[in-house]
Amino acid sequence: MTIREQATEAAAAARKLAAVSPVIKNKALEAMADALLAEQEEILAANTRDMEAGKAKGLKESLLDRLLLTPARLADMAEGLRQVAALKDPVGEIIGGSTLPNGLTITKIRVPLGVIGIIYEARPNVTADAIGLCMKSGNAVILKGGSEAIHSNTKIADVLRKAAEQSGIPAGSIQFITSTDHAAVQELITLNGLVDVVIPRGSGRLIQAVVGNASVPVIETGVGVCHTFVDAGADYAQAEPILVNAKTQRPAACNAMETLLVHKDAVQDFLPHMLEVFKENGVQIIGDETVCAMDKEALPATEEDWATEYGDLRLSVKVVSGLDEALDHIARYGTKHSEAILTRNYANARKFQQMVDAACVYVNTTTRYSDGFQFGFGAEIGISSQKLHARGPMALPELTTYKYLISGDGQVRP
Repeated sequence: MTIREQATEAAAAARKLAAVSPVIKNKALEAMADALLAEQEEILAANTRDMEAGKAKGLKESLLDRLLLTPARLADMAEGLRQVAALKDPVGEIIGGSTLPNGLTITKIRVPLGVIGIIYEARPNVTADAIGLCMKSGNAVILKGGSEAIHSNTKIADVLRKAAEQSGIPAGSIQFITSTDHAAVQELITLNGLVDVVIPRGSGRLIQAVVGNASVPVIETGVGVCHTFVDAGADYAQAEPILVNAKTQRPAACNAMETLLVHKDAVQDFLPHMLEVFKENGVQIIGDETVCAMDKEALPATEEDWATEYGDLRLSVKVVSGLDEALDHIARYGTKHSEAILTRNYANARKFQQMVDAACVYVNTTTRYSDGFQFGFGAEIGISSQKLHARGPMALPELTTYKYLISGDGQVRP
């Protein structure tokens, strides 16, 4: 089928899927989890083809790691589907209502968005995550994965589609675009009237390409130039493990710290030791003049560095005159994702949380908590750094919209 034909089929399926009961959806999710494990050998064989092609192309080790599937990772993907099945179904939830003086009753309920297009790069686990979350929230889904994972993604999508349809999910609800042509993305993101929303997941380049060219509404996710500001008089002993966690626990994650801002009055008592700790953890420091003077192994920061999401063990470090300069720096270079302050000053903490424009704003903890599971939401489709229609970790409720149900007994408008 052409992409338009796939979208047309998905739109027809979405109307039926919106009325499918939670019992059937949960049964399908369990069957999909079982199918991943039952078809493990074929999925891993497809992944081996992708890995061999990726190595031949010279993909970075970090990308190859994201691409790699193992029995343990497949088991985690299956468990993720089971966890989605266990979550509360958002469809049909009453979120408001009233009875008017004329007797009309108005009820506001959650409903699926409809058809969701998801565009992502070399992460086969996203295929299962996205399908599971869209099924549970009653949405048809059209997936466009990266060429690096084409064999893995095609096989996973096929396995899950068959299991879902055999369990009662309407045919056409799960679509996977097998074309690796970039033109396929452009077509998908301009199918107004068939696709209700597009969610890009991946690099900043991918996300901005979708945002800049889509005519379909886009939920922007992921890019995270995340800062942590260490205030004067902060608990420096507490700050050390927080900062190590924020940078090194998973440096490729969008909620990892990319820039450390340090109050000038904290430099003497805190920064030299912290720079040594970073070095011990394999972190390359990229600093301003003060930092470079203090650490001869540090590289001088450029304007581009302050705006860069490294996604690896590089860290920009800057000394600032105080909270206001830190706020100005974040406003200029931040991506409205996740920001943190480490401080003992209550007024500074409140000011930071009030004035920082980001989806998640932390006090005395790590930005690595920006995650649906960590927030207690269950699985997530991504972390939105925009303001409409969702912000922060997007779980099942964020994959719905709402409508009003109005019931009367013969009333007419005067």
